[in-house]
Amino acid sequence: MPVVLTAILVAGTFTLRAQSVNVLLVRGDSLLDVGKPQKALDVFDQAVKKESTTNTLLSRARAFEALNRMDRFLLDVDKALKLDSSSGEAHFQRARYALRATDTPKAEYHVTKAIELLKSERARARALNIRGEVRAEDRRNVDAIADFERAIEYGVEEVQPMRTLARLYDGEQRHADALRVLERLCDLEPSELGHWSNRGYELTMLERYDDALKALERALMYDKDEPVALSNRAYTYVRMGRNDEAWADVERSIKNFPSNAHALRTRAILRLRKGEREKACQDLSIARALADIPEVDQLWLEQCGGVKPKR
Repeated sequence: MPVVLTAILVAGTFTLRAQSVNVLLVRGDSLLDVGKPQKALDVFDQAVKKESTTNTLLSRARAFEALNRMDRFLLDVDKALKLDSSSGEAHFQRARYALRATDTPKAEYHVTKAIELLKSERARARALNIRGEVRAEDRRNVDAIADFERAIEYGVEEVQPMRTLARLYDGEQRHADALRVLERLCDLEPSELGHWSNRGYELTMLERYDDALKALERALMYDKDEPVALSNRAYTYVRMGRNDEAWADVERSIKNFPSNAHALRTRAILRLRKGEREKACQDLSIARALADIPEVDQLWLEQCGGVKPKR
């Protein structure tokens, strides 16, 4: 057989095989999209048997993840990286696994590589959101905020990273920025109680008390006994000087969630206003042990320096 004809036949075989693999990958993706991960895995297995490439391995890894078979997910991702260390998607998936395993140094290494290597803005934004979560986990709040902000600039809005961003803004006393993110979250998930509760808190910190009460009432419409929303409304009432209403809410909150440090802070303020300093200091002592709240530390220093809390 002439050499030219042989080359044509070989090239044709490779083309047909590539087309066959691509068809399998499309079929597997479709099965994942409709919530059939086991059937998708069977299809991706066929693709890997035909061609063990970075693309087929990463596709199969997604099916393993959907089935919560994370050991196999990791094996496929690591194989993909060995085949192609310049694969941004492989680094991205490896970073996600490392974050899940709370291995933040490895997560940051791989996600930074992903940001460098990924081509599309949307893909880089997803990677920036992962790096933001990694840096937030390490309490590098300023760096985390910068990553989340860059992701949003790319036009990508993912709920969990935005929730983290709002929390970080709050921790940095950037209440107007936190409110802006929470308002958008309320647009994206209008029936999510937590968004409305947090929105009410940020409005309170901005001294927009009437608006805060409206947001908190919206939260409590979904669950009238939700302890964090009750605690946030109690704090709003405290800032407004409406002590009786604050007391009713904070007692309900603590009954449903005894370890809510913010509710204990609010009850301590109310007890101080009643002249019950020793009881207030007990609440502050517990709140200090539960969470890092600057206002609690300040109240403790001002009010409780010489009081031994009862055990």
